[in-house]
Amino acid sequence: QVQLVESGGDLVQPGGSLRLSCAASGIIFSFYTMAWYRQAPGKQRELVATITSGGSQNYSASLKGRFTISRDNAKNTVYLQMNNLKPEDTAVYYCYTRRFSGIENWGQGTQVTVSS
Repeated sequence: QVQLVESGGDLVQPGGSLRLSCAASGIIFSFYTMAWYRQAPGKQRELVATITSGGSQNYSASLKGRFTISRDNAKNTVYLQMNNLKPEDTAVYYCYTRRFSGIENWGQGTQVTVSS
């Protein structure tokens, strides 16, 4: 059974930083592209960043430069470092992967709130 468990969400002031983690189990983690999505209240879920099995990264154009995705295959964990956070970054952040079978897996989400 595949599980993706996010952690690290919190209330942070504008300009602050957070690092989200997503621990994966039930898959050969190193094989798969991993992604972070987010969903703000009243908005559609949007792609934040992806990282391939080889470590190649892609970002939403609006977030590149402030967010960094990384992975530790030894720990079956993908990270999202978020710097210079803005109120518009407030959202639930989800971890995602799609297996070779086409089955998609989502984590339960972690809440990030940026507010003074």
